Amino acid sequence: MVFDSCFNIWYGRSNPGSYIISAAFMIEFRFPFILYFYIPLTLMWILWTVQSRKHTILPDTDNHLRARLLHKFDANRFNWKKRLMFLSLIALVFATSGPQIGVRLAPVDRKGVDLVFAIDVSTSMNAEDVKPSRLEKSKFEISQMIRQLKGDRVAIIVFAGSSHMYLPLTTDYEAARLFLDQIDTQMIPTQGTALSSALQTGLSAFTEDDSKYKVLVLVSDGEDHEGQAIDLAKQASGRGMIIHTVGVGTLSGSLIPIKGKKGIRSYKRDGSGKLITSIMNETILRDIANAGNGTYVRFDNKPANFRTIMAAIDSMEKRTLKSHIYSEYEDRYQSFAVLSIGLMLAGMLMPTRNKQEEEWRGRFVQ
Repeated sequence: MVFDSCFNIWYGRSNPGSYIISAAFMIEFRFPFILYFYIPLTLMWILWTVQSRKHTILPDTDNHLRARLLHKFDANRFNWKKRLMFLSLIALVFATSGPQIGVRLAPVDRKGVDLVFAIDVSTSMNAEDVKPSRLEKSKFEISQMIRQLKGDRVAIIVFAGSSHMYLPLTTDYEAARLFLDQIDTQMIPTQGTALSSALQTGLSAFTEDDSKYKVLVLVSDGEDHEGQAIDLAKQASGRGMIIHTVGVGTLSGSLIPIKGKKGIRSYKRDGSGKLITSIMNETILRDIANAGNGTYVRFDNKPANFRTIMAAIDSMEKRTLKSHIYSEYEDRYQSFAVLSIGLMLAGMLMPTRNKQEEEWRGRFVQ
Protein backbone atom coordinates (compact mmCIF):
# COMPACT_ATOMS: atom_id res chain seq x y z
CA MET A 1 0.00 0.00 0.00
CA VAL A 2 1.66 3.20 -1.16
CA PHE A 3 0.57 6.83 -1.15
CA ASP A 4 2.42 9.27 -3.41
CA SER A 5 3.00 12.97 -3.45
CA CYS A 6 5.85 15.11 -4.68
CA PHE A 7 8.25 17.63 -3.30
CA ASN A 8 11.31 19.46 -4.54
CA ILE A 9 14.56 20.16 -2.72
CA TRP A 10 16.27 23.23 -4.12
CA TYR A 11 19.88 24.08 -3.60
CA GLY A 12 20.35 27.72 -4.57
CA ARG A 13 23.51 29.24 -5.89
CA SER A 14 24.38 32.75 -6.90
CA ASN A 15 25.42 31.63 -10.38
CA PRO A 16 23.44 30.08 -13.24
CA GLY A 17 24.62 26.66 -12.10
CA SER A 18 21.79 26.34 -9.59
CA TYR A 19 20.07 23.00 -9.69
CA ILE A 20 17.02 21.25 -8.36
CA ILE A 21 16.76 17.74 -7.01
CA SER A 22 13.27 16.28 -7.17
CA ALA A 23 12.16 13.24 -5.27
CA ALA A 24 8.94 11.44 -4.53
CA PHE A 25 7.46 11.62 -1.06
CA MET A 26 5.76 8.34 -0.30
CA ILE A 27 4.15 6.39 2.49
CA GLU A 28 4.43 2.63 2.55
CA PHE A 29 3.54 -0.06 5.09
CA ARG A 30 5.58 -3.14 5.92
CA PHE A 31 2.48 -5.04 7.05
CA PRO A 32 -0.48 -3.40 5.26
CA PHE A 33 -2.87 -6.26 6.13
CA ILE A 34 -2.87 -5.05 9.76
CA LEU A 35 -4.75 -1.94 8.61
CA TYR A 36 -7.81 -4.16 8.14
CA PHE A 37 -8.19 -4.05 11.93
CA TYR A 38 -9.61 -0.56 11.42
CA ILE A 39 -12.81 -2.20 10.16
CA PRO A 40 -13.78 -3.83 13.49
CA LEU A 41 -12.53 -0.75 15.36
CA THR A 42 -14.84 1.45 13.30
CA LEU A 43 -17.78 -0.87 13.99
CA MET A 44 -16.96 -0.81 17.72
CA TRP A 45 -16.90 3.00 17.69
CA ILE A 46 -20.27 3.20 15.94
CA LEU A 47 -21.81 0.67 18.34
CA TRP A 48 -20.45 2.48 21.39
CA THR A 49 -21.70 5.86 20.11
CA VAL A 50 -25.21 4.52 19.48
CA GLN A 51 -25.42 2.76 22.85
CA SER A 52 -24.11 5.76 24.78
CA ARG A 53 -26.91 7.89 23.35
CA LYS A 54 -29.67 5.39 24.09
CA HIS A 55 -28.68 4.21 27.57
CA THR A 56 -28.18 6.01 30.84
CA ILE A 57 -26.33 4.84 33.93
CA LEU A 58 -28.60 2.96 36.38
CA PRO A 59 -31.72 3.45 34.24
CA ASP A 60 -34.06 1.61 36.67
CA THR A 61 -33.00 3.68 39.69
CA ASP A 62 -34.98 6.58 41.10
CA ASN A 63 -33.75 9.87 39.69
CA HIS A 64 -33.18 11.41 43.12
CA LEU A 65 -31.25 8.35 44.33
CA ARG A 66 -29.25 8.12 41.09
CA ALA A 67 -28.25 11.75 41.48
CA ARG A 68 -27.01 11.03 45.00
CA LEU A 69 -25.10 7.93 43.93
CA LEU A 70 -23.48 9.59 40.96
CA HIS A 71 -22.94 13.06 42.36
CA LYS A 72 -19.15 12.52 42.28
CA PHE A 73 -19.19 10.96 38.80
CA ASP A 74 -18.48 13.08 35.69
CA ALA A 75 -20.05 11.35 32.66
CA ASN A 76 -18.32 13.72 30.24
CA ARG A 77 -14.89 12.79 31.61
CA PHE A 78 -15.83 9.13 31.46
CA ASN A 79 -16.67 9.50 27.76
CA TRP A 80 -13.37 11.26 27.11
CA LYS A 81 -11.60 8.46 28.94
CA LYS A 82 -13.07 5.94 26.51
CA ARG A 83 -12.26 8.19 23.54
CA LEU A 84 -8.61 8.37 24.55
CA MET A 85 -8.40 4.60 24.91
CA PHE A 86 -9.99 4.19 21.49
CA LEU A 87 -7.58 6.69 19.90
CA SER A 88 -4.76 4.75 21.54
CA LEU A 89 -5.92 1.61 19.72
CA ILE A 90 -6.03 3.52 16.41
CA ALA A 91 -2.44 4.73 16.85
CA LEU A 92 -1.35 1.25 17.96
CA VAL A 93 -2.76 -0.39 14.81
CA PHE A 94 -1.07 2.23 12.64
CA ALA A 95 2.27 1.70 14.41
CA THR A 96 2.00 -2.09 14.14
CA SER A 97 1.43 -1.85 10.37
CA GLY A 98 4.99 -0.54 10.04
CA PRO A 99 4.57 2.87 8.36
CA GLN A 100 7.53 4.08 6.34
CA ILE A 101 7.14 7.77 5.76
CA GLY A 102 9.31 10.31 4.01
CA VAL A 103 12.30 9.94 1.76
CA ARG A 104 15.92 9.66 2.76
CA LEU A 105 18.25 10.86 0.01
CA ALA A 106 21.70 9.36 -0.30
CA PRO A 107 24.29 9.40 -3.10
CA VAL A 108 24.90 5.97 -4.61
CA ASP A 109 27.48 4.84 -7.14
CA ARG A 110 25.93 2.37 -9.57
CA LYS A 111 28.51 -0.03 -10.94
CA GLY A 112 28.05 -2.37 -13.85
CA VAL A 113 28.59 -3.01 -17.55
CA ASP A 114 26.67 -2.26 -20.72
CA LEU A 115 25.03 -5.48 -21.87
CA VAL A 116 23.43 -5.86 -25.31
CA PHE A 117 21.41 -8.91 -26.35
CA ALA A 118 21.23 -9.55 -30.10
CA ILE A 119 18.38 -12.01 -30.68
CA ASP A 120 17.80 -13.94 -33.89
CA VAL A 121 14.14 -13.67 -34.99
CA SER A 122 14.41 -15.50 -38.32
CA THR A 123 11.77 -18.16 -39.05
CA SER A 124 14.27 -20.93 -38.25
CA MET A 125 13.97 -19.85 -34.60
CA ASN A 126 10.45 -21.35 -34.65
CA ALA A 127 11.99 -24.82 -34.85
CA GLU A 128 10.94 -27.01 -31.95
CA ASP A 129 14.00 -29.17 -31.36
CA VAL A 130 14.28 -27.02 -28.20
CA LYS A 131 10.98 -26.79 -26.34
CA PRO A 132 8.70 -24.96 -26.68
CA SER A 133 10.68 -23.41 -29.56
CA ARG A 134 14.13 -21.98 -30.11
CA LEU A 135 12.91 -18.41 -29.79
CA GLU A 136 10.73 -19.01 -26.73
CA LYS A 137 13.56 -20.86 -25.00
CA SER A 138 15.91 -17.95 -25.78
CA LYS A 139 13.44 -15.41 -24.40
CA PHE A 140 13.01 -17.39 -21.20
CA GLU A 141 16.76 -17.76 -20.57
CA ILE A 142 17.45 -14.09 -21.35
CA SER A 143 14.64 -13.06 -19.01
CA GLN A 144 16.31 -15.05 -16.24
CA MET A 145 19.59 -13.28 -16.98
CA ILE A 146 17.96 -9.85 -16.79
CA ARG A 147 16.44 -10.75 -13.42
CA GLN A 148 19.93 -11.27 -12.02
CA LEU A 149 21.39 -7.98 -13.25
CA LYS A 150 22.34 -5.42 -10.62
CA GLY A 151 23.25 -1.98 -11.89
CA ASP A 152 24.09 -3.03 -15.45
CA ARG A 153 22.50 -1.33 -18.42
CA VAL A 154 20.77 -3.62 -20.90
CA ALA A 155 19.71 -3.24 -24.54
CA ILE A 156 18.02 -5.57 -27.04
CA ILE A 157 18.63 -5.97 -30.78
CA VAL A 158 16.49 -8.12 -33.06
CA PHE A 159 17.81 -9.41 -36.36
CA ALA A 160 17.01 -11.71 -39.25
CA GLY A 161 17.93 -10.62 -42.80
CA SER A 162 18.54 -7.17 -41.28
CA SER A 163 18.94 -5.90 -37.73
CA HIS A 164 17.25 -3.19 -35.68
CA MET A 165 17.73 -1.62 -32.27
CA TYR A 166 14.66 -2.82 -30.39
CA LEU A 167 15.38 -1.44 -26.91
CA PRO A 168 18.15 1.13 -26.22
CA LEU A 169 20.37 0.87 -23.16
CA THR A 170 18.34 1.11 -19.98
CA THR A 171 18.37 0.12 -16.32
CA ASP A 172 14.61 -0.45 -16.30
CA TYR A 173 14.66 -4.24 -16.11
CA GLU A 174 10.87 -4.52 -15.93
CA ALA A 175 10.57 -2.67 -19.23
CA ALA A 176 13.32 -4.83 -20.73
CA ARG A 177 11.46 -8.03 -19.82
CA LEU A 178 8.22 -6.55 -21.16
CA PHE A 179 9.86 -5.74 -24.51
CA LEU A 180 11.50 -9.16 -24.55
CA ASP A 181 8.17 -10.91 -24.12
CA GLN A 182 6.78 -9.24 -27.27
CA ILE A 183 9.51 -10.51 -29.60
CA ASP A 184 8.41 -12.92 -32.35
CA THR A 185 9.57 -14.08 -35.79
CA GLN A 186 7.21 -11.70 -37.60
CA MET A 187 9.05 -8.56 -36.49
CA ILE A 188 11.43 -8.36 -39.47
CA PRO A 189 10.02 -9.11 -42.94
CA THR A 190 13.48 -9.61 -44.49
CA GLN A 191 14.33 -13.21 -43.72
CA GLY A 192 17.76 -14.72 -43.29
CA THR A 193 20.33 -14.68 -40.50
CA ALA A 194 22.68 -11.70 -40.85
CA LEU A 195 25.04 -12.15 -37.90
CA SER A 196 27.38 -9.44 -39.17
CA SER A 197 24.51 -6.94 -39.34
CA ALA A 198 23.57 -7.82 -35.76
CA LEU A 199 27.15 -7.23 -34.62
CA GLN A 200 27.32 -3.86 -36.38
CA THR A 201 24.07 -2.73 -34.75
CA GLY A 202 25.34 -4.02 -31.42
CA LEU A 203 28.53 -2.00 -31.69
CA SER A 204 26.54 1.15 -32.45
CA ALA A 205 24.36 0.55 -29.38
CA PHE A 206 27.24 1.46 -27.08
CA THR A 207 27.19 5.21 -26.67
CA GLU A 208 30.60 5.78 -25.05
CA ASP A 209 34.13 5.29 -26.33
CA ASP A 210 35.40 3.05 -23.53
CA SER A 211 34.75 -0.53 -24.70
CA LYS A 212 36.29 -2.15 -21.64
CA TYR A 213 32.95 -2.49 -19.90
CA LYS A 214 30.79 -3.55 -22.85
CA VAL A 215 29.35 -7.00 -23.53
CA LEU A 216 27.41 -8.30 -26.52
CA VAL A 217 25.49 -11.57 -26.23
CA LEU A 218 24.62 -12.98 -29.66
CA VAL A 219 21.72 -15.47 -29.53
CA SER A 220 21.12 -17.43 -32.74
CA ASP A 221 20.94 -20.85 -34.37
CA GLY A 222 24.05 -19.88 -36.34
CA GLU A 223 22.76 -20.02 -39.91
CA ASP A 224 24.86 -17.07 -41.10
CA HIS A 225 24.07 -15.90 -44.62
CA GLU A 226 26.75 -13.19 -44.95
CA GLY A 227 30.03 -14.39 -43.44
CA GLN A 228 31.61 -11.15 -42.10
CA ALA A 229 30.76 -11.74 -38.45
CA ILE A 230 34.15 -13.14 -37.40
CA ASP A 231 36.04 -10.10 -38.75
CA LEU A 232 33.70 -7.75 -36.89
CA ALA A 233 34.14 -9.77 -33.69
CA LYS A 234 37.92 -9.41 -33.97
CA GLN A 235 37.59 -5.64 -34.43
CA ALA A 236 35.36 -5.38 -31.37
CA SER A 237 37.72 -7.52 -29.33
CA GLY A 238 40.61 -5.26 -30.30
CA ARG A 239 38.73 -2.35 -28.73
CA GLY A 240 38.25 -4.26 -25.46
CA MET A 241 34.69 -5.45 -26.05
CA ILE A 242 33.53 -8.94 -25.04
CA ILE A 243 31.27 -10.99 -27.33
CA HIS A 244 29.52 -14.07 -25.99
CA THR A 245 27.55 -16.33 -28.30
CA VAL A 246 24.61 -18.63 -27.62
CA GLY A 247 23.64 -21.47 -29.91
CA VAL A 248 19.95 -22.36 -29.80
CA GLY A 249 18.90 -25.76 -31.09
CA THR A 250 20.27 -29.25 -31.53
CA LEU A 251 22.82 -30.77 -33.89
CA SER A 252 20.15 -33.07 -35.33
CA GLY A 253 17.98 -30.10 -36.29
CA SER A 254 14.24 -29.78 -36.74
CA LEU A 255 11.59 -28.83 -39.27
CA ILE A 256 10.40 -25.21 -39.25
CA PRO A 257 6.68 -25.00 -38.40
CA ILE A 258 4.44 -22.43 -40.05
CA LYS A 259 1.05 -21.50 -38.63
CA GLY A 260 -1.69 -20.39 -40.98
CA LYS A 261 -4.30 -17.72 -40.34
CA LYS A 262 -6.73 -20.28 -38.94
CA GLY A 263 -4.08 -22.04 -36.88
CA ILE A 264 -3.51 -24.75 -39.50
CA ARG A 265 0.04 -26.04 -39.12
CA SER A 266 2.46 -26.75 -41.94
CA TYR A 267 6.24 -26.81 -42.40
CA LYS A 268 8.57 -24.62 -44.39
CA ARG A 269 9.72 -25.95 -47.77
CA ASP A 270 12.38 -24.90 -50.25
CA GLY A 271 11.81 -23.85 -53.85
CA SER A 272 11.55 -27.46 -55.02
CA GLY A 273 8.93 -28.31 -52.41
CA LYS A 274 11.18 -30.28 -50.08
CA LEU A 275 10.87 -29.85 -46.33
CA ILE A 276 13.62 -27.71 -44.80
CA THR A 277 15.46 -29.01 -41.76
CA SER A 278 17.11 -26.26 -39.71
CA ILE A 279 20.35 -27.43 -38.09
CA MET A 280 22.20 -25.30 -35.58
CA ASN A 281 25.64 -24.19 -36.76
CA GLU A 282 27.84 -24.34 -33.67
CA THR A 283 31.07 -23.82 -35.59
CA ILE A 284 30.51 -20.20 -36.58
CA LEU A 285 29.13 -19.30 -33.15
CA ARG A 286 32.20 -20.77 -31.45
CA ASP A 287 34.47 -18.90 -33.86
CA ILE A 288 32.71 -15.60 -33.14
CA ALA A 289 33.01 -16.18 -29.38
CA ASN A 290 36.72 -16.99 -29.71
CA ALA A 291 37.31 -13.92 -31.87
CA GLY A 292 35.40 -11.78 -29.38
CA ASN A 293 37.24 -13.15 -26.29
CA GLY A 294 33.93 -14.47 -25.06
CA THR A 295 32.23 -17.72 -24.16
CA TYR A 296 30.04 -20.01 -26.22
CA VAL A 297 27.09 -21.82 -24.60
CA ARG A 298 24.12 -23.72 -25.94
CA PHE A 299 20.48 -23.20 -25.04
CA ASP A 300 19.00 -26.68 -25.13
CA ASN A 301 16.31 -28.50 -23.18
CA LYS A 302 18.32 -28.42 -19.97
CA PRO A 303 17.41 -25.78 -17.36
CA ALA A 304 19.45 -22.70 -16.44
CA ASN A 305 21.65 -22.62 -19.55
CA PHE A 306 22.46 -18.96 -18.93
CA ARG A 307 24.59 -19.43 -15.81
CA THR A 308 27.90 -19.79 -17.66
CA ILE A 309 27.55 -16.41 -19.36
CA MET A 310 26.27 -14.75 -16.17
CA ALA A 311 29.32 -16.03 -14.31
CA ALA A 312 31.57 -14.50 -16.98
CA ILE A 313 29.74 -11.16 -16.76
CA ASP A 314 29.84 -11.13 -12.96
CA SER A 315 33.60 -11.73 -12.99
CA MET A 316 34.21 -8.67 -15.18
CA GLU A 317 35.56 -5.45 -13.79
CA LYS A 318 32.68 -3.05 -13.23
CA ARG A 319 32.78 0.70 -13.64
CA THR A 320 30.74 3.48 -12.12
CA LEU A 321 28.10 4.11 -14.74
CA LYS A 322 26.33 6.92 -12.93
CA SER A 323 26.28 8.65 -9.57
CA HIS A 324 22.72 9.44 -8.63
CA ILE A 325 20.46 10.17 -5.71
CA TYR A 326 18.86 7.10 -4.23
CA SER A 327 15.76 7.45 -2.09
CA GLU A 328 14.48 4.96 0.39
CA TYR A 329 11.86 4.78 3.11
CA GLU A 330 12.48 5.40 6.78
CA ASP A 331 10.59 3.53 9.49
CA ARG A 332 8.30 5.90 11.39
CA TYR A 333 6.39 3.50 13.60
CA GLN A 334 8.17 4.78 16.72
CA SER A 335 6.27 8.08 16.79
CA PHE A 336 2.90 6.35 16.54
CA ALA A 337 3.87 3.78 19.17
CA VAL A 338 4.80 6.57 21.60
CA LEU A 339 1.55 8.37 20.74
CA SER A 340 -0.43 5.19 21.43
CA ILE A 341 1.23 4.69 24.82
CA GLY A 342 0.69 8.34 25.73
CA LEU A 343 -3.01 8.23 24.86
CA MET A 344 -3.45 4.98 26.76
CA LEU A 345 -1.80 6.38 29.91
CA ALA A 346 -3.85 9.57 29.64
CA GLY A 347 -7.03 7.54 29.38
CA MET A 348 -6.11 5.30 32.31
CA LEU A 349 -5.07 8.18 34.58
CA MET A 350 -7.93 10.54 33.73
CA PRO A 351 -10.18 10.89 36.81
CA THR A 352 -13.94 10.57 36.51
CA ARG A 353 -14.81 12.69 39.58
CA ASN A 354 -16.48 16.08 39.35
CA LYS A 355 -14.26 19.08 39.86
CA GLN A 356 -16.62 20.48 42.47
CA GLU A 357 -18.11 17.80 44.67
CA GLU A 358 -21.25 18.52 46.60
CA GLU A 359 -20.87 18.62 50.37
CA TRP A 360 -22.10 15.59 52.24
CA ARG A 361 -25.07 16.67 54.28
CA GLY A 362 -25.88 13.47 56.04
CA ARG A 363 -25.71 9.75 55.67
CA PHE A 364 -29.42 9.29 55.02
CA VAL A 365 -31.71 11.19 52.75
CA GLN A 366 -35.12 12.01 54.21
